[in-house]
Amino acid sequence: MHIPDRTVPRPTRRTVRRPTRRAAALALAATATAFGLVAGVQSGADAAAQGSLPAGTQFYRDPASQAVKWVAANPGDSRTPVISKRVASQPQGIWFSNYRPTTVTSDVRAVTAAAEQAGQTPVLVAYAIPNRDCGGASAGGAPDLASYDAWVGKFAAGLGSSRSVVILEPDSIALTTCLTAQQQNDRFASLARAVSTIHAASPAAKVYLDGGHSTWNSAAEQANRLRGAGVLNAGGFFTNVSNFNTTAGESAFAHNVLAALGNPGNLHAVIDTSRNGNGPAGSTWCDPSGRAIGNYPTASTGDGAVDAFLWVKPPGEADGCAAAAGTFVPGIAYQLAVNAADPSGPSPSSQPPTSQPPSGGASCSVAYRANSWSGGFTADITVKNTGTATISGWKLGWTFPGDQKVTSAWNATVTQSGAAVTATDLGYNGTLAAGASTAFGLQATYGSGNTAPSAFTLNGAACTTA
Repeated sequence: MHIPDRTVPRPTRRTVRRPTRRAAALALAATATAFGLVAGVQSGADAAAQGSLPAGTQFYRDPASQAVKWVAANPGDSRTPVISKRVASQPQGIWFSNYRPTTVTSDVRAVTAAAEQAGQTPVLVAYAIPNRDCGGASAGGAPDLASYDAWVGKFAAGLGSSRSVVILEPDSIALTTCLTAQQQNDRFASLARAVSTIHAASPAAKVYLDGGHSTWNSAAEQANRLRGAGVLNAGGFFTNVSNFNTTAGESAFAHNVLAALGNPGNLHAVIDTSRNGNGPAGSTWCDPSGRAIGNYPTASTGDGAVDAFLWVKPPGEADGCAAAAGTFVPGIAYQLAVNAADPSGPSPSSQPPTSQPPSGGASCSVAYRANSWSGGFTADITVKNTGTATISGWKLGWTFPGDQKVTSAWNATVTQSGAAVTATDLGYNGTLAAGASTAFGLQATYGSGNTAPSAFTLNGAACTTA
């Protein structure tokens, strides 16, 4: 059987973008009032209302997801119980991002048939619009709109007669800065045709269009764009895909967009909550540290305007800094998971390992490799135990020779005071046997120069550099 796109790394949208038509103060005000707006809406009859998806909807759990495969291949890893319980066991979006018109029908049908047999509702992400992501990190898609229209027809042919959720083209409506006015109109007309095509092939499909997110376009602007793309004939719109904005803020934004559309009774929103549990990390969009899984996937949202909380962006798949975009990184998945609530309450197997105190001096070598661009860089850092004794818990220190400032990190906790930087293990990677090594990474900015540090200490002992 042909393996669908979900088995290969997918590009990931850089959707934590600058607010384009909203002042920073307006964005902050929207966040500050989000809880009040949601509470106000839900205090009346709407509090007991249910969206257009039944509250008991069970979303499809893909047995071929990257997280599931990693768990199966790493039964002895100390992170496996947490990743298995909090990530791999959860339903997530299945992406169709490679333009393969000859196989897309069978690819989609493989998923929908399996979901039908399981009595579950699949979440399928169609991502093949021409000039997607405006040629950015996730460039690609069909060669032109006529080809895209044909691809959508073949995609729709695989949906079958059972209920499905279709997330139609993330970024396609919120991000149009690379399009002329005519190109935007042509794209929106194609999206409207796609909605009609999908409904004609599968009346039970729920199609959601791109609603951007709460710190991007204003609700009024996004509503105007959605209207032009045929949202009134769809199931509604999605927000926060691949983003970190809080559920409360996105719910308030969804209500505002619906109000700008005239509150049509057939339209609802779905919100991507796959990694918004701790909210955003400032303006950092690329694999920021300290994030957490948000609401677990469910159609029981308690908000009649919001059909579901979904994991459209699979947790643990990189944005392009910790690894190539779409690659499953267990360190990212683990951090998202341990920072979140357990889906069924705490249990010993689901608690994060505790890092032991550093064992003192160590023999070590460090390899520091930076990938720079104007004003910023990422660094991959590998620490090796070159001694004969096991290191139990490590703390790596160095001093930047310039004005570098760390903004995020993965596979280590990284703190900075002035030019001095300290990286500490995360528990699961804290033990280094003789000859063993571990790697972590960081993202940072710089102004005048990005000279690499030349001296490192591990648990207070000087390391050689490789």
